Amino acid sequence: MGTSNPVMADCPPRKGAETMLRQSGKITALYCRLSRDDELTGDSNSIVNQKAILSKYAKENHFSNPLFFVDDGYSGTNFNRPSWSELLERIENGEVATLIVKDYCAIIGLNQKDLETQGILA
Repeated sequence: MGTSNPVMADCPPRKGAETMLRQSGKITALYCRLSRDDELTGDSNSIVNQKAILSKYAKENHFSNPLFFVDDGYSGTNFNRPSWSELLERIENGEVATLIVKDYCAIIGLNQKDLETQGILA
């Protein structure tokens, strides 16, 4: 794998995934979320940065038909987010082949402070 890539370590692309996506015509959903509280952590978690990371990952790993779903300024503590709702609807309709996020915190709304408070990180 060369350089360390935590996404690749956790979920490397399946063999034949590129062919299956091309044949299916389904989208690769790239989900980004940033709450107002998360903005305090700086550019590393910015929407622009998340998009760049996800786009690069999708391209390098041959995921076709990428489509961004972005909830900028929405808390992850609930699921009342417009792009998240649209994404779930598309998944339920069978339009999504793959969902890629920078990290699971984009979905469930945990951040380092939450993890430290809960004793998960030191």
